[in-house]
Amino acid sequence: MSAPAPSDRVALVTGGNRGIGYAIAERLVADGYRVAVTARSGQGPEGSLTVTADVNDGASLDAALKQIEAELGPVTTVVANAGITKDTLLMRMSDDDFDAVVGTNLGGAFRVVKRAITSMIRARRGRVILISSVSGLFGVAGQANYSSSKAGLVGFARSITRELGGRGITANVVAPGFIESDMTAELGDDLQAQYKKQVPAGRYGTPAEVAGVVSWLASDDASYISGAVIPVDGGLGMGH
Repeated sequence: MSAPAPSDRVALVTGGNRGIGYAIAERLVADGYRVAVTARSGQGPEGSLTVTADVNDGASLDAALKQIEAELGPVTTVVANAGITKDTLLMRMSDDDFDAVVGTNLGGAFRVVKRAITSMIRARRGRVILISSVSGLFGVAGQANYSSSKAGLVGFARSITRELGGRGITANVVAPGFIESDMTAELGDDLQAQYKKQVPAGRYGTPAEVAGVVSWLASDDASYISGAVIPVDGGLGMGH
């Protein structure tokens, strides 16, 4: 575990009410951050502040940031995790399905980071951590929209690094592979075995393993790392 965070460190995790986002928020609470999570429904982990917001709605994000700053203080770390999927083969994918996924996964990250970055610039210290996917680097059939949105986060992080690296702000990407979740638990045994054969580690990852990488990137130990893509995929996408 990283050293405890200074008491003025405030982290915002989007989509922190379940899955990977919940695990990230839980880990950052344990690390000593004041943690806020955005969610359209549900709650974040114990010790966090849950605010209702939709990453596609700028006004709701403005209200969320105002509430977070009033209750916890200026945001110094933002984890853009909220995302959706609408998988189907390219020839069957509607314009709306493409736009919705890119608008939420990439556009949503932009809308959140744009609003959170102001306090980091003032503090001359900040961490932007974007949760991508092995799909964005490796490519997955039936995920032209999702893969595009997740690949776009790499360019976004690197643009932020070019713009704001001199102000003590880092921007990095975490790219999980197959992670244990409610969705993977519903897969049949044969399909689970088929997927696991693709992973050199021979197993799915856990949300806690993703959260551990986020914890490190948010810490002072990672202060000279920016514009990087860190896979948490058991070797599935190595070389990409």
